[in-house]
Amino acid sequence: MASTSDLKNGLVIKFRNELFTVIEFQHVKPGKGGAFVRTKLKNVKSGRVIDNTFRSGEGIDVVRIESKEMQYLYQEGDHFVFMDNQTYEQVYVSATLIGEGQKYLKEGESCGISFHGDDPITCEMPNFIILQVAETGPGAKGDTASGGSKPAKLETGAVVNVPFFINEGDMIRVDTRTNAYMERIKA
Repeated sequence: MASTSDLKNGLVIKFRNELFTVIEFQHVKPGKGGAFVRTKLKNVKSGRVIDNTFRSGEGIDVVRIESKEMQYLYQEGDHFVFMDNQTYEQVYVSATLIGEGQKYLKEGESCGISFHGDDPITCEMPNFIILQVAETGPGAKGDTASGGSKPAKLETGAVVNVPFFINEGDMIRVDTRTNAYMERIKA
């Protein structure tokens, strides 16, 4: 078992029977009393951030997390099936674990999946993804001077605002963290 002196940013610990990532920590040595460590912990599953204070030297339960690059294959009910690129083993990941990123998943896309033992605990989408525009209204000539935007439905069903010069069939780069159009990709 580790102690508070082993705390560092990004470390995953088991606290109150849940997994938390250490976001920030600070060792404090007051004039009176014993030293302590102030921490900000992020719940791995829910994403909720809590503040907690540990006594200096207190034992903490460090958890080993394994991350793998996996390829998305298909959706089956409310689960998404991913394949390990090295062992070709298939893993079922729940839709709640993927969250908002599921609207950008297309077959063959790679994602980073973290495991605690054999259980997937997080799914990290790539920051940028290239998708084809499936539906969008026509851009009227002269509209581009205003710098406006129009909604476009992508091949995965996601809707993002794009500039007026984007047409159906165009390939665009989208930031999956902000749901924002980044640029048109030339073929």
